Amino acid sequence: DCGCCHEHAAYLRRHGYRVAEVATHDLDGIKRKHEVPEQLYGCHTILVGGYVVEGPVSAGILARLLSERPKIRGVSLPGMPQGSPGMTGNKTEPFQIYEIGLTASARPRVYAVE
Repeated sequence: DCGCCHEHAAYLRRHGYRVAEVATHDLDGIKRKHEVPEQLYGCHTILVGGYVVEGPVSAGILARLLSERPKIRGVSLPGMPQGSPGMTGNKTEPFQIYEIGLTASARPRVYAVE
């Protein structure tokens, strides 16, 4: 039920993705269920193509993820960075998108920078 989540969904729709928005009051539970490390929590969680995607990740990064199909749990743009898809404000620095590893002990690695 947050504006940036709706805006990110609209952004993805404009880029050709079919998006179903599911409101919940237990987003932390969803993140735990999909084994997202707390340091990689984003504003919202997306499930797509067998991956978990945290935060306002761009359509280009989603396309890359779904094309490359790496052996990871998913990707994350942690927090709510200004200027990212769905967020207001201006981008002030490159965004680091991190891999969410297959195991809870996996250290986050940078997947992409945009």
